[in-house]
Amino acid sequence: MNNQSALDQALIPALAERKAANLYRARHLLESPQTPNVIVDGKNYLAFCSNDYLGLANHPDVISAFKNAANNFGIGSGASHLVAGHSQEHHALEEEIAAFTGRDRALLFSTGYMANLGAITALVGQGDAVFEDRLNHASLLDGGLLSGARFQRFLHNDLDNLQTRLQKTEANRKLIVVDGVFSMDGDCAPLPELAALAQKNNAWLMVDDAHGFGCLGKNGGGSAEHFGLTQNELPILMGTLGKAFGTFGAFIAGSETLIETLIQFARPYIYTTAMPPAIAAATRVSLRLVQTESWRREHLQQLITHFREGAERLGLQLTNSTTPIQPIIVGDEVKTLAISAALAERGILIVAIRPPTVAAGSSRLRITFSAEHTLTQVDDLLSALADIFFQWSLSPLTLSKSMERPPID
Repeated sequence: MNNQSALDQALIPALAERKAANLYRARHLLESPQTPNVIVDGKNYLAFCSNDYLGLANHPDVISAFKNAANNFGIGSGASHLVAGHSQEHHALEEEIAAFTGRDRALLFSTGYMANLGAITALVGQGDAVFEDRLNHASLLDGGLLSGARFQRFLHNDLDNLQTRLQKTEANRKLIVVDGVFSMDGDCAPLPELAALAQKNNAWLMVDDAHGFGCLGKNGGGSAEHFGLTQNELPILMGTLGKAFGTFGAFIAGSETLIETLIQFARPYIYTTAMPPAIAAATRVSLRLVQTESWRREHLQQLITHFREGAERLGLQLTNSTTPIQPIIVGDEVKTLAISAALAERGILIVAIRPPTVAAGSSRLRITFSAEHTLTQVDDLLSALADIFFQWSLSPLTLSKSMERPPID
């Protein structure tokens, strides 16, 4: 007797197809705080796959601020910002982010995905045009598609290709959207040139700085500070708080008019319960630590340089990245999974990134570093990579069977 519903019968073939293509994803259970040494599915690992770039997710001062605020405000905010959920902790964080980024105002969102969807769909629609880098994050691409504007993707960091597209459009509003640091390659967008191009073509520039905010710039101000871009040059700045800041949420920063526009028209902001006030309080401490503990960025850069030098000596294929995101391009999905599995056997956790997250033929090990890592741990990683890549060249079949359970993705 077949107990499968019509829904199940319709969905099962797509799942089977993804499994057959070695693209199936599996969740694994984290049983410890987010530090370089983690427990996953009951096993100890040295992890190089977290976005906790500055090591603040488990900082005692951040945890203490969360606990104190939870005692004062409770856990849930209870409502959206526009109903009854906008606490003084939220408001103070918005003001502090605005000051830190050199913008008039900032507006909190519950996630980076919602911030991107909310901003793009509030700013452009039918009759407008949105231009996005081909390697933009999925949330940016979805925002462009859902906006109703004419959606165009230009070649990665290709200013000439973008200029050609801008010249051909007759749109009322023109929005250029890029990542500040691209999440899968780790390279930076040429923001000064993009800002100049936007002004030349009477377009607006929006930057998702999820992976640059906190890491780049003398004070951790991200891509805008790194390149010295003002509010006029970069009018729409998005940053997330769940990566280098170690907490949760996101923001859009810009002019008074921009923020008021988003409050009135950004549906993901209007119709979502505000983040817990305790999260905002914890983030305010993270913001202070980002600015006062510059050693975290300095140590992070030392780790990155050390790794790149070692990886180049091994002949590994790296991307043009000077950020904490240091992918090793493997290409083949099966081989990438096998190397990730072999690393897990040695107690090192690194995610195998495969399509559709990246283009077919560009599967990779997405290595990320935290200020909590040590140089010795980086050396351990390099040693493991050297052994495994050598083993692969001798016996690919042995390596592909090195772990029964699929690695984390």
